[in-house]
Amino acid sequence: MPTPEDVLNALRKVEVPDLGHDVVSLGLVQDVKMMHGIATFTMLLKPHATALQGQLDQPLKAAVKGITGVQDVAIHWLVKPDTPAPNKGAPPGGPASLPPGIKTVIAVGSGKGGVGKSTVTVNLALALAKTGAKVGILDADIYGPSVPFLLGVIDHKPQVHNEKLVPITVHGIKVMSMGFLLPDPEEPVVWRGPMLAGAMRQFFHDVDWGDLDYLLVDLPPGTGDVPLSLIQLVPLTGAVIVLTPQPVAAAIGTKTLRMLQASKAPILGIIENMSHFVCGHCGETTDIFTRGGGRTVAEHAQVPFLGEVPLDPVIRASGDAGVPVVLVEPNGPQAKAFDDLARTTLEQLLQVAGQATRHG
Repeated sequence: MPTPEDVLNALRKVEVPDLGHDVVSLGLVQDVKMMHGIATFTMLLKPHATALQGQLDQPLKAAVKGITGVQDVAIHWLVKPDTPAPNKGAPPGGPASLPPGIKTVIAVGSGKGGVGKSTVTVNLALALAKTGAKVGILDADIYGPSVPFLLGVIDHKPQVHNEKLVPITVHGIKVMSMGFLLPDPEEPVVWRGPMLAGAMRQFFHDVDWGDLDYLLVDLPPGTGDVPLSLIQLVPLTGAVIVLTPQPVAAAIGTKTLRMLQASKAPILGIIENMSHFVCGHCGETTDIFTRGGGRTVAEHAQVPFLGEVPLDPVIRASGDAGVPVVLVEPNGPQAKAFDDLARTTLEQLLQVAGQATRHG
């Protein structure tokens, strides 16, 4: 008769895709039992790693059914919410925490403006939503909120329910932005540090976000008050840095990367935007801003390189029209670039989850 140890030994041969470690060494297998020829065990997943169920279910069953004497396999899939530790530098009044219902917070930052960070954020969010996930965007660029423009909802105003702001829902994702709260979209926001910190706190805790698998936070460029306030207020699951290929943009982007690293936020990786231009007539590729700066920064900083997004008129035009390219051309090469980024970002989230599991 097979034993639980036989089952564990069989499961050690099943690796988690892209992590290079087996499910047992990652601590994902619990409560293994054998009874009357039926093997039962629990698979423990983090909230942002639930996609693993579809990828691992059949390999796990096949591995265990290969044991002589095993007639059937029953797997119980259990999602265990993260219990985040307080961030260093958390403000007085208690540890940093996530609002109930938000499983994963991904900060999207850049060293300078004009690198297409908000365009990447919006399309990445929609690409994640295509996987069936519940996704939200917090436009934390207080001085220059552009997410409402890119999503075509600049004239929308959030309602209030039970003393909380209700995010605008567009294209299946939830969005909150300072742009929704200004009486005039062209009105400047002239605030100093304490007011910015208060706005960030309100956007997290006075907004009815509901249940979200991923909340993407579009940070303002640079290393100023808003990114610092976010790091202090919220335990980030991970951070992504967007930059363009030319050396000056890469060098400035490195400053934001180092700020986030100093905060102990896990760096999911670097995205190189406007990487190259592909002629729509002849198909020739031109490296307008040179190429490879993002990969060079990633290699130098020893962080993942998540991928490239081309400089493409379709991406620009769709953003100007308020319907991002992931929706306009869902099967086109431009959308594929963001679908690939969503995949590599999820892979890095799994890496982070695996490291957290191994280290308790």
